[in-house]
Amino acid sequence: MSETARKFTLLPMLGHTKGKRSPVTCALKCDNACAGDVCNTSSNSYFRDIASATLSRRAALGLGAAGALAVALGSAVSSAEPASGAGLSKAAKEGFGKSKLQFTAIKPVDKAVDAFTVPEGFTWQPIIRWGDPLFSDSPEFDLNNQTAAAQARQFGYNNDYTDIVEIPGSKGRRAVLFTNHEYTNENIMVPAGYDPVETRAIGRAAHGLAVVELERKNTTKPWSYVKGAPLNRRYLSDTTYELTGPVAGSALVKTVADPSGRAIKGTFGNCSGGTTPWGTILSGEENFNGYFVAGGTSAGDKRYGLTAKPTARQWELDDPRFDTRNAGYENESNRFGWIVEVDPFDPTSTPKKRSAMGRFKHEGANVIVAESGHVVAYMGDDEKFDYLYKFVTADTYRSGTTAADRRHNMNLLSEGDLYVAKFTGNSPAAEITGTGALPSDGAFDGSGEWLPLVVGGKSAVPGMSVEEVLVYTRLAADKVGPTKMDRCEDVQPSLHTGKVYVVCTNNSDRGTGTKEGATEVNPRTQNRDGHIVEITETGDQASTRFNWTLLMVCGDPAQGDVTYFSGYPADKVSPISCPDNVAFDSVGNLWISTDGAPSGIGYNDGLFKVTLDGAERGKVEQFLSVPRDAETCGPVIHDDERTVFVSVQHPGEEGTFEAPHSYFPDYVQAGTTPAPGKVRAPRPSVVQVFRG
Repeated sequence: MSETARKFTLLPMLGHTKGKRSPVTCALKCDNACAGDVCNTSSNSYFRDIASATLSRRAALGLGAAGALAVALGSAVSSAEPASGAGLSKAAKEGFGKSKLQFTAIKPVDKAVDAFTVPEGFTWQPIIRWGDPLFSDSPEFDLNNQTAAAQARQFGYNNDYTDIVEIPGSKGRRAVLFTNHEYTNENIMVPAGYDPVETRAIGRAAHGLAVVELERKNTTKPWSYVKGAPLNRRYLSDTTYELTGPVAGSALVKTVADPSGRAIKGTFGNCSGGTTPWGTILSGEENFNGYFVAGGTSAGDKRYGLTAKPTARQWELDDPRFDTRNAGYENESNRFGWIVEVDPFDPTSTPKKRSAMGRFKHEGANVIVAESGHVVAYMGDDEKFDYLYKFVTADTYRSGTTAADRRHNMNLLSEGDLYVAKFTGNSPAAEITGTGALPSDGAFDGSGEWLPLVVGGKSAVPGMSVEEVLVYTRLAADKVGPTKMDRCEDVQPSLHTGKVYVVCTNNSDRGTGTKEGATEVNPRTQNRDGHIVEITETGDQASTRFNWTLLMVCGDPAQGDVTYFSGYPADKVSPISCPDNVAFDSVGNLWISTDGAPSGIGYNDGLFKVTLDGAERGKVEQFLSVPRDAETCGPVIHDDERTVFVSVQHPGEEGTFEAPHSYFPDYVQAGTTPAPGKVRAPRPSVVQVFRG
């Protein structure tokens, strides 16, 4: 074993204890998912096992982990041939270029600092904050006297996935902002002793989705939101969503309140998402299990983390549908865990839940148009040891601009094929020739296949119908033998190269109990800091086979962490931990927002740029840092305008209403603190960063 491989295997996690999220976040965001198992008891292989074997073979060839990977990339890059794909950007045909957004990386910011930090020469300001009024009749935000009725007419809480889409014909001066409101932190939203019934109602009204119109004087000025604009909309817990696809009307989703099995009230736990070529927004229902009381004993309940314990928010006290033990509501939880599609340009439209894309803890969905014209969506199941999925539409994308073309495209996600990923390594005989040369196909790092779950409208899983596969997708996937992953969060195809980036944020169970410990590709037990996998499809995006390599293994080299950045010197990168959401700029650089760095490397979460090509491939540069206790979400990179947008979620989450941990954004921006006796709560916000 080479010295590099030995370090990846043996070096301990120096100077750290087990990283832990806030108990408040664990209860409210994911129902304490890390505290227990969701009963993934399948014998499917672990991604770390396969990657470990691959790196071991590299070491046996005398290349070491970094050297072998760098050589492999040289042959892999030319094999993708993505430039003619219908879904690829113009930049893909011209090669990587230099972004107009140039900056000097900031230093990491200690987790106790309540500041929003940007590079020299840049400034920031919020576009919209929790409680800002959206409609002409919306009341102004009154922190000390908030009501559910007011909240329903105001911007919601904990904005996550965000996109800003220009309104056609506005010459860059008008746009719509879309965001998810993933969950709520009632402990810092209302005073102690507030009426519990009203508190629960405020929480429900602060969930959901929002569409907000933006305007600016010209393309060099910052954006402002427009109160009372015609496209403004809140999607609430009583908003009707249409269930589409094979499960619509199924007995598995019918309830006493919806005997049709097609009309679902609300969306909860929405995390990340994506934007389609036809201008709609996709939103992933993630930790929906935390909103329901269930029997907790069935295979489905166990696999999806549904239990009989009271929920943290206790909405079951107000609405019988949140307790699936109530007669007539046994299927209510089956109506959540889907991909939601919203048309932000039509406030009269009904949002859709796309059952053909499967039901699990969706982090989000991101799409690309394959050379064949089929639309391909990549999706991660954000749970320890769960899976990576791909959906391929049955029909093809129309690139025309007529209303008929858009109507056609808006139905594409209703029908298609669903797959789950299995990663494999290559046998030594396939890796080298008699002269020791690498294979010409560039598959040295590993290969894989997309295992079918539903193909051509038929189930590929023995003993399960199409409806059962799509409602109980985790159980179906367990049967076909995919690879267990370390919490797939965002999964994003690059429109520049066609490669796909799978963000594995962390896995606190690695190496605990009887679970496997550290390997070369996952160099520390409990995988505190996460890693990112790069996939190259074999053929176009609709292919059923792929090659893979590692882009990075995250951490802070200065603290003794074993890290890997595609061979780029680790002492020249910004420390990064817990990658979560990703985005691309106009020339193909990857941008990563993080969630969990404070509990690991001890710094506030932030936004990072990663170079993906050339001699600086793997170079990580920190662009911004969010305030104390906050998570960075929903990055949007408009580098041509030298502007970046992020959602700042749960700032000051570990405080209380009476003793805040953060004063973001109002007092943080002003650099002051509230006057004595004037209580101010932190406000999740969408922030823009620009030259100035």
